[in-house]
Amino acid sequence: MRGFFVRFLAVTLLLSTFPLTAIAEEGKVNLAKESSSAILMERDTGTILFEKNSNEKLPPASMTKIMTMLLIMEALDQGKITLDEKVRTSERAASMGGSQIFLEVGEEMTVEEMLKGIAIASGNDASVAMAEHLAGSEENFVAMMNDRAKELGLTDTNFLNSNGLPAENHYTTAFDLAIISKELLKYEDVLAYTSLYEDYLRQDTDNKFWLVNTNKLVKFYPGVDGLKTGYTREAKYCLTVTAKKNDMRVIAVVMGAETPKERNRQITEMLDYSFSQYTTHNLYERGHVITESKVSKGQKPSVEVVTSETVSVLTKKGENIENVEEDISLDKNLKAPIKKGDQIGLLRLEKEGKTLAEVPLVANDDVGVASWWQLFKRTTAKFGGKS
Repeated sequence: MRGFFVRFLAVTLLLSTFPLTAIAEEGKVNLAKESSSAILMERDTGTILFEKNSNEKLPPASMTKIMTMLLIMEALDQGKITLDEKVRTSERAASMGGSQIFLEVGEEMTVEEMLKGIAIASGNDASVAMAEHLAGSEENFVAMMNDRAKELGLTDTNFLNSNGLPAENHYTTAFDLAIISKELLKYEDVLAYTSLYEDYLRQDTDNKFWLVNTNKLVKFYPGVDGLKTGYTREAKYCLTVTAKKNDMRVIAVVMGAETPKERNRQITEMLDYSFSQYTTHNLYERGHVITESKVSKGQKPSVEVVTSETVSVLTKKGENIENVEEDISLDKNLKAPIKKGDQIGLLRLEKEGKTLAEVPLVANDDVGVASWWQLFKRTTAKFGGKS
């Protein structure tokens, strides 16, 4: 296991006078009464503001596509695919029923167009087309989905397809969906699609197709910019929403509502509650450079250390305190090769010995292994007094 050294910095913030975990315990408000399961989570810290049966395994319907979009956004971030590359529609993808963008066998669309079809219109056909494009088959993609859920520490999720069409033993929980959504929201570019109320596909053809967002709250609730609706007879009406007001972003999940009106009303009440009672103090955005770390035998002598996600502290409104300690732990034996995104440290926010938040610190670039000649020149430059 890699060793770490630690340094402490004092920062002054407006913070709650009680431990952050107590905020979640306090959540005995009367919300989501007409749903099977629900959760309200602050995005940056992961603090649960309210929950109801949030670990109950239930069919997620098209909210399954939150994981599908996560894998797409991660592939884009890693350079495995690009937004403008073409995706061909297989016979199987074109055969999907339910909500769809009516892809034809052999039809090609860009990754961006497919992503719009998934995010806005909840296209089951587009989900399968992207699954096959990324993994070779939907079966392989589903294995990726379940592996990613395990990596996120989710033990109550099991996916059998990429789109949420009814399947026995296909389930997740409100809590797990909130965690998957939290991870997806690291890639804020996805909001450019999930926030659109309407758009078009095939604009330059006679088959121009109008997309209308299945999540009506993106139009009717200020600050809502995602994420995904769901409905099957078994799952009933479901919705995972994210909304941002000032510096605070929350995630709200409702599962098993009887009507779309009830679903939207309960989500709206949860959002109203969060924004009226809490506030977020943002410290660092995702990708903020914290420091540099030396790299042994690397093509470059050091690498930038950046935050893997937004770093914030959540408080109840009107409750203040000062002096939070920032504990930065870095790998003291960092050796090449290093891949961009590799964890090389940890940022911990503490107050009076209690941890308020933990965020992995990651490498901001690839660092390959230096050649013998590079190491030789570096050594001679050092002895020659050159920097």
